[in-house]
Amino acid sequence: MGQQHHSANDLIFISIASYRDAQLVPTVRDCFAKAQRPERLRFGICWQHGDEEQSLPFSDSDVFRVIDVDWRASRGACWARAEIMKQWQGEAYFLQVDSHCRFAPGWDERLIAQLAETGSSKPILSTYATPFTPSTDADIMERLNGGLHLMSIQAFSADGLPQLKPVEIPLVPRRTRPLRARFLAAGFLFTLGSFVEEVGYDPDLYFFGEEIAMTLRAFTHGYDLFHPRETLVWHDYVRAYARRHWTDRAKPEEAPGVSAEPEHDVPDHEAPDHEAMDKQSREKIRRLLHGEPVGSFGLGTARSLADYESYAGVNLRRRKVQDYTRRSLEPPNPPAAEGWEEEIYTWMVRVMVDPKRFNPAAFEGPLFWYVTLHDQQGLEIFRRDFPGSELQAVTGSEEKVALICEMESGIIPVSWTVWPVNSKGLWLNRVRGELAEDDYAIIRDDQPGDDDLKESSNS
Repeated sequence: MGQQHHSANDLIFISIASYRDAQLVPTVRDCFAKAQRPERLRFGICWQHGDEEQSLPFSDSDVFRVIDVDWRASRGACWARAEIMKQWQGEAYFLQVDSHCRFAPGWDERLIAQLAETGSSKPILSTYATPFTPSTDADIMERLNGGLHLMSIQAFSADGLPQLKPVEIPLVPRRTRPLRARFLAAGFLFTLGSFVEEVGYDPDLYFFGEEIAMTLRAFTHGYDLFHPRETLVWHDYVRAYARRHWTDRAKPEEAPGVSAEPEHDVPDHEAPDHEAMDKQSREKIRRLLHGEPVGSFGLGTARSLADYESYAGVNLRRRKVQDYTRRSLEPPNPPAAEGWEEEIYTWMVRVMVDPKRFNPAAFEGPLFWYVTLHDQQGLEIFRRDFPGSELQAVTGSEEKVALICEMESGIIPVSWTVWPVNSKGLWLNRVRGELAEDDYAIIRDDQPGDDDLKESSNS
C-alpha cells in the first residue's frame, strides 16, 4: 500500500502563470473538461497581458483567483508564480502548470493516486511534459508527440548552472510505479499543498536556473522527487506564436500590435530591467548550488546539499556528472569511487549525416534540429538543439553535413540521432547513424581543438 495523505479537504490549487498567452483559456477549459471531479479545482492565475487582449471568460468566484498585471509591469515567471502562491487557501494539493498545456482524462484522480503509489510522506511528481502542437485543423484540435519523459542533465552553462533536458523513457509492458527523479520541472509539478508553505517560490529568480534551484530547495526541505508513470499533461514547447518576457521589452511604439498606452500605469523608471534581474538571479542560484548563504528562499535543513549530490550523482561546484547520471538511470546513484570527477573528460564529436535521408522540409527555414548522442546500449548521453540560425548555410544539396557537439562524459559515444523540427514547429522524420572512430576525440590542452575537428569534418 502506498502512503496515504490526509487533509481536511481534497481540493487542488492550480497555479498558472500566463504571459500574453493565447493558449491560457484553452488550457483552463481543457483542465476543467478532463478532470474527473472538476468541482474540486481552484485556479490561481497571474494574467500578464495588454489592453488589446480579450478579457478572460472566467466568472468572478472562489474558483478563479486572477491577478491582473499589465505585461510591462511583469517581473518574469518566477515572480508570477510567487504571487500566485499568495492566493493558496489551504487546498490539499498543489499543481503548477504552464498556460499552454493539455490534460489526460481523469488527470486529477490519477495524479493523486500516483502520489500514494510513491510511498513517500512528502512526494512531488514532476517532469518535462510530453510535447503537443496546437492545430488549426477543426477535426484535430492538437497533435500529440512522443511518450513519457524523465529529466536529465545536459551540460553546465558558462556560469556553472546545470542545463536540463527531457529524455524519453523507453516503453515497458507494465510501468507500475512512479520513477524516482533528480530534477523538478517548473511547467508541470504536482504535490501536497504544504509545499506552498514549506518551500514556496523565490520571486527573485528570473528564468534560467529556476528548476535546479527549486529542485535543491525541495529536496533539502525533505521532499522526495518522482516522475509520473504515465502521460497526464502535454506541453506546447515550440510556441512560434508566443511573446517572451526577455524579448518583449521594446518600447510600445516599436512593438507591433502593442498599444502605446499601458492598461495600468507603469512609469518608465519602474519598468523591470530583465537583464539586471537575470544577472542577479543567476548569481543567487550559483551561491545556492555552492551551499553559500542566499538570504531568503535558501536550502532547507531536512537534507544537505551533499546529500543531494550523492543522490543525483553530480558535483555542482566542479560541474561534473557521473556516468550513471549521464545515462539517466534511476536514482539514487550507487556509491561512487573517490575522485570519480577525474574520469570525466571533454569530448568533441562530429555527426556526419547524409542530407538525402531527411525530409526536404528539414532545410526550409528549420526551427531547430534535435541532435543526441548515445552509448553502446543506445542510452542517450548528450543532447543539443542546433538552432535555425546555425543551419542557414545548409541547403540539403551537400554530400554530407557535419554537426559538431562538445560534451563532458566518461562514456564513449557510439551512435547519434538527428530529429529536425520545421518552421511550423512540426517534428519530421528521425535519422540515426553510427559514429566512426575519427568522429570523436577527448580534448585536452595538448590535443587538437574544435577548429581542427571542424576542418577535418569538411574533407
